[in-house]
Amino acid sequence: MFETFYELSNTPFARDIATDQLYSSIMLEETLGRLEYAAQRQLFAVITGDCGTGKTTIIRKFKDYLDSSQFMVMYLADSQLTPRHFYKGMLEQLGCEAKFYRGDAKRQLHREIELMRAMHNLQPVVIVDEAHLLDKEMLEEVRFLLNFKMDAQSPMTLILVGQSELWDKLQLQAYAAIRQRIDLQCRLPHMDRAQVGEYLNRHLAYAGADHDIFTDSATDEIYKFSSGTARMVNKVCTHCLLYGAQNGKRIVDDHMVKLVIQGELT
Repeated sequence: MFETFYELSNTPFARDIATDQLYSSIMLEETLGRLEYAAQRQLFAVITGDCGTGKTTIIRKFKDYLDSSQFMVMYLADSQLTPRHFYKGMLEQLGCEAKFYRGDAKRQLHREIELMRAMHNLQPVVIVDEAHLLDKEMLEEVRFLLNFKMDAQSPMTLILVGQSELWDKLQLQAYAAIRQRIDLQCRLPHMDRAQVGEYLNRHLAYAGADHDIFTDSATDEIYKFSSGTARMVNKVCTHCLLYGAQNGKRIVDDHMVKLVIQGELT
């Protein structure tokens, strides 16, 4: 609807934008570089950040960037993930039916990974999303999973992705053995005001806008409302564009942003 009114060829703040078209801050690019290093060296990495700070974005970019002829990415996101379901999920993605018992399934996974390396020269990269919801049993299993060939080699790159409370949890003494195995740890910050402005410009350029739509004062209000989280920026901007199109407003100013926030988002 608003795309036609603002003469846009794409939707600027949608969730399905191709990763090469998304705005990337310096921190996101640094995190991507660290993840690439982790994949090459088969390291254990943890990425944390508040809701909407770009965790899913960086994982999407990371997956798309890796060479599929060298790496096989396996992804799990399950709030009730247990060790047995972890091995089952991994083996299913490798095209295998998992054995019932956890120990058997773990050995089966190790064998399949060794075969994958030997026959196809592929390195496994396992991403576990929503990892802040994992219970102690599953986090402990991570420690045992990474024990391979008398702890001299990691069987895979493992990346845990979760909200900030994941790192808080790992700081507890009960998780010291797991924490000591972490090779890389990245925390994604909120965008600052300048980055929010760059974010808007990048996504509007992707959408085909040939002129500014949001005023500087509107961007100020968007930053205040969103606290620099991309998800909330997308939300308020989409609502503003809908409101503007319905009311014939070609430019979104701070007054309109305040009206939308008070009327639709508060």
